[in-house]
This record gives sequence, C-alpha cells and structure tokens, in this order.
Amino acid sequence: MPVSHQRVILALLLSLEPAVFAAAFAALIESNPQIKIAKLAEIHLEQRDLLDPTPIIPIESPGRPTHPELVAPKDLPRRRNLAEAENRAALLHAFAHIEFNAINLALDALYRFRQMPAQYYADWLKIAVEEAYHFNLLCEHLQTLGFTYGDFPAHNSLWEMAVKTDQDVMARMALVPRILEARGLDAVPPIRQKLANIGDQRACEILDIILADEIGHVRIGNYWYHWCCQERQLEPIATFVALLRDYEAPVFRGTLNHIARQAAGFTTEEMALIESLKE
Repeated sequence: MPVSHQRVILALLLSLEPAVFAAAFAALIESNPQIKIAKLAEIHLEQRDLLDPTPIIPIESPGRPTHPELVAPKDLPRRRNLAEAENRAALLHAFAHIEFNAINLALDALYRFRQMPAQYYADWLKIAVEEAYHFNLLCEHLQTLGFTYGDFPAHNSLWEMAVKTDQDVMARMALVPRILEARGLDAVPPIRQKLANIGDQRACEILDIILADEIGHVRIGNYWYHWCCQERQLEPIATFVALLRDYEAPVFRGTLNHIARQAAGFTTEEMALIESLKE
C-alpha cells in the first residue's frame, strides 16, 4: 500500500482513538528513525486497547529513510580488513541496519497479530524498545568513525520474510526470531573477537549488550512459537520442518552458538535439526 494511503488511514484511526494498534502502525510506517523511536513511547498497553478493532493493513515496506540503498545480499561488497575505519564502519552499519529492521519487525509482530495473550504484546513492545536502543548505540559509534546510518548499501532479507509470514503468527515466530534473528547469536562472538583484535573496545561493549538482549528476544520468539504449537495441538519439530519447506526459509550456514541458543530456548533436538540442515 502506498505511504500516502497509509497516512490517510492512520489519520482516520487516530481521530477515533490512539489505541495500541494504531500507535504501533504509526511507528511502523514512520520513515525517520529517530521519530520512529520516539513513537515507541506513545504505545501504551492497556487491556481495553487490545480489544481495539483497528483493521490489519498489509505493509509491503515499512517506513524507512531514503538511504541506505537496498541491494541484493550478493551485491554487498566484502570488507575484510577491519583495521581500516571505513571497513569497520561498514560492518557496524550492517549491524545498525539489522537493528533498524528489528524495530520494524517487533512493531509489526505487535500490530499484525490479534487476539494473542496480553503478555505477547508486552514482549514485542519490549523488544522494539531494546532494538531501538541497540540502533542508537551503533549509530553513535558510527559517528565517531565519521559515518552515519545510510552511508553504505544494505539488504532487505529480514523484512522479506516478515511479508511472507504476515498471515500467520506461528510462521512468523518460527521463521523470523528462530531463524533469521537467531543467526545473530552465532555471528556476534567471532565478529566481536575480530573487533577486539584491532582494539575497538566500544564496539565490543555494544556487541555484548546486543548479544545479551538478543538471547532474550529469540527466547521470546521460541516461547510464542511453542505456545502456538500447543494451542493448535501441533508437534513443534515436525511443524518447524514443514514451515521451513513451505516458506522457503534460508539455508543455515556457519557454526551454531550452542550456549547462546540453549539460553534462548532451543532444545538439543532443535539444534541437532538445525545442524543437519546446514549447507
């Protein structure tokens, strides 16, 4: 839906009552990152709001600034020498872009899926706020290197999966937090070590904060995935395999961070399954 149409609908919704889903929609379609983050403070979870009949609107693209330019993952340049400030900035920019997407993903999970328990909405609002904190930390550090968010190209894979799963909360929980976001649990430690090797202590501190919080975020996704399976009387492992196939989820790569994934709620059986599906 064009942004102009989204804003007309938003104005109509807010003229009735600024309830939770309308407020989440307002933040979701906001293109300025700092205004988007400020709008998070306008989302108040009250029980009466969770009965709000605000219609659910498909969103092919959430609000985002004109830059960074979005390209295919294969078209992103590889930057190996992190001792060079520009290469390190490009790496931190990639993390910032992930966190910006994660704000939108959390807002969409809150806005899109209705008639869930109240704790579900509290969980995803908490995640949105923490992702915003991570985004700001990374942007502040980027500035010390002479760069800002938008200076490097980025890809849109996280949101593409959000669009694919926008009809089913169980599919969303299975494939975004448990697949795409959980990759961060595996990727952060080796990247942190590279940054430590070149003496970027502040970047290491930020990644430590992100990893600790992301364990909690993936744990929330795991919890609500299993909650959905229980509600529908489905076996979680078989259902997960079917969802991977049906939604053409990305193939696993690299080495799993078993300690972090276990802390995030993955069972030994689930991790063995993920290992078996790696390229």
